[in-house]
Amino acid sequence: MRELPEGVASGRIVETEAYVVGDPAGHAYRGVTPRNRALFLERGHAYVYLAYGSSFMLNVSSETSGVGAGVLIRAIEPTDGITVMERNRGTERLRDLARGPGRLSAALEIDRRLDGIDLCQAGPLWLGSDGRASGEIGQSKRIGITRAADRLLRFYVRGNRFVSGPRVLDG
Repeated sequence: MRELPEGVASGRIVETEAYVVGDPAGHAYRGVTPRNRALFLERGHAYVYLAYGSSFMLNVSSETSGVGAGVLIRAIEPTDGITVMERNRGTERLRDLARGPGRLSAALEIDRRLDGIDLCQAGPLWLGSDGRASGEIGQSKRIGITRAADRLLRFYVRGNRFVSGPRVLDG
């Protein structure tokens, strides 16, 4: 859920990637830095960073305070505030609004100002539940990394058209 001046924009999370404790592909691997400090907060906090100088990525810290690990939110299925997301992304293609972590952040206006916020309580950005069952969860290799690339730490809702990445990764 993203609270914006124009209204609420939200969607169901349909794809994630885990970066576990000790993961050489994770930003926490080398310890705490000013950039990644949010990954070391208690589980449920936002870690937002700029990738490749162009796209923000939203992660959720996933361990106890002081232990660095997180989950990248790769895609959502838009449910509310679709007009707002279309304007933010500059497209009316529903499937492409938040399919992929950079698109997701652009659609929901997620940037470094949200880094470190608690996603488990109401605020400008928070996680909730619509009470619906998730559907069958698939598992595959993560996308776009070179270290520990074969680990099956990408999770997605099978058959959901808003999942990003190549079909060849379907596990």
